[in-house]
Amino acid sequence: MNAGTAKEEKITKRTRIEEIALLIEKNGKMSLEELSEQFPEVSDMTLRRDLLELEKENKVIRVRGGAMSVLEVQKRSNEAYAQKSTINTDAKKVIAKKAVSLVDEGVSMFLDGGTTALYLAKEMPDRPCHVFTNGIVVAEELAHKKQPEVVLVGGSLIKENLSTASPYTKIFLENSNFELAIISASAFSFEQGFSCISQVESDLLKFILARAKMVYMMLDTSKIGKIMPYTFASPEDIDVLITDDNFPPQVKEKFEEKNIVVI
Repeated sequence: MNAGTAKEEKITKRTRIEEIALLIEKNGKMSLEELSEQFPEVSDMTLRRDLLELEKENKVIRVRGGAMSVLEVQKRSNEAYAQKSTINTDAKKVIAKKAVSLVDEGVSMFLDGGTTALYLAKEMPDRPCHVFTNGIVVAEELAHKKQPEVVLVGGSLIKENLSTASPYTKIFLENSNFELAIISASAFSFEQGFSCISQVESDLLKFILARAKMVYMMLDTSKIGKIMPYTFASPEDIDVLITDDNFPPQVKEKFEEKNIVVI
């Protein structure tokens, strides 16, 4: 194959991928079968690779049998997320204000997709920083600000908190650097640590915590004593615990005994 032919094939592939992205954006969701009808000369395996490429570019979210646009995911799932975001709002707002006071201008950070992270995104001042996030609504909130640079990482949709995660997310982030990771847990106990509902999200958070120089954990009082299926961190994995004003003193003491700053 000469250089000219290779270049033509590369252009053809890129054009096809962009056409697929436009189709999915227009229709909201497309199955692999529907894409095959649009591109009869392309094998299913190639189309699957195209969807994977678009997911790595954060343009679609792959679902069983096809892919959805990010906007369609928001439209279908936002109601449930909105309901979740109204639970313990006072505590989440307190935590968010404490957390934002610890974020320096120009910082490179990872922010997860939890509803507490959404309140943090709302509180963040419009100043230079670099934010990686797997939270769709978190990224949307930050998009209203002019100065933060926002990177929305792709992956499979986690409906409970409108976030994304997949093994490929770690590949996307392997050359990225975070001074700070701010994470929120769905549950915490000293026996089981910090846990969440999704295994793929748990794996991603473990990766994030290992890469970050500093780890801040946001935890409201309602999460204490609860256990979710997948543990992603122990108290020893974090540097600072940010919580609400009703946090039990005896639990605070246990964290402080482990040399963890509690705010």
